[in-house]
Amino acid sequence: MRAIATEEALSGVVRLDLDGQVEAELAFGQSHRSRGIEMTTDAQLAIASGSKAFTALVVMSLVEQGDLALDSRVRPILGDDLPLVDDRITVEHLLAHRSGIGDYLDEDAVEDPDAYLMPVPVHQLVTTDDYLPILDGHPAKFAPGERFSYCNSGFVILALITERVSGRSFHDLVDERVCKPAGMTDTAFLRSDALPGRAALGYLDDHGLTTNVFHLPVRGSGDGGIYTTAADIHAFWESLMAGRIVSPETVTEMTQPRSDPKDRLRYGFGFWLGPDNAVSIHGFDSGVGFVSVHDPSRHLTLSVMSNKSRGAWPCSQRIMQIVSGSS
Repeated sequence: MRAIATEEALSGVVRLDLDGQVEAELAFGQSHRSRGIEMTTDAQLAIASGSKAFTALVVMSLVEQGDLALDSRVRPILGDDLPLVDDRITVEHLLAHRSGIGDYLDEDAVEDPDAYLMPVPVHQLVTTDDYLPILDGHPAKFAPGERFSYCNSGFVILALITERVSGRSFHDLVDERVCKPAGMTDTAFLRSDALPGRAALGYLDDHGLTTNVFHLPVRGSGDGGIYTTAADIHAFWESLMAGRIVSPETVTEMTQPRSDPKDRLRYGFGFWLGPDNAVSIHGFDSGVGFVSVHDPSRHLTLSVMSNKSRGAWPCSQRIMQIVSGSS
């Protein structure tokens, strides 16, 4: 693992758990380059779209208590907001990336995430309602349910729906319904302009000092932006599979394939689905790289977290190949 991380120039943290034991936990690179602070295994790193699993779990917790249903139409909840959202779109369409709505950050069209800039000043994006101007005005790509198309806007809309249904802020809902039941004490939607001491800055290249502070929302919402640690991610998987966040039946529902995209893993609700029942969450953004895989058949959890865009995915693939070959 150390050799692979070094070869891939990883800056971040790698943790491997086997049979309930920490097999390895390693840190590489620096969390604050200008101050020469080395990365530590308890560093808080952003996980970008890995946060979508948290959003999906908040939604499904509201489904469990009867405040929402998978076939709930989105349009009545949105009211006059986002008029281009099709009347036929349901909560299930959004969870499975099958809504067809236009995306404010269409990853099929963005070639270099490090060069992407938000359409509004990032300091304006603090609450979920603040995202409404950038969610609006994007024509539909296809009819609801027609096919899979990964959609960031859809998960921000899900966050907005959870707020309107519950009367609580999305950030509070994630804390109350996911983090606290899982014992994730180092996980939160931190502000990028007020990071605490153990939070790593995200960098746009391998060696420079330029961070991603002008490239991402100052505070994330339903599509990404949470900060966490390798230990908390391990606690997340343990608690999820033990039914402490939502029921085991709901976990099964969320990890059933709704789509089988070409050249990609299958997708459920907020989770990517691999072979042999492996479940994973991924994040890739300016100055952020993240992959966490939980394979119940091998009693294995691997997390690779990085404060650079690239490195996490190739590391996780190579390590999984070695571990799978030896198991």
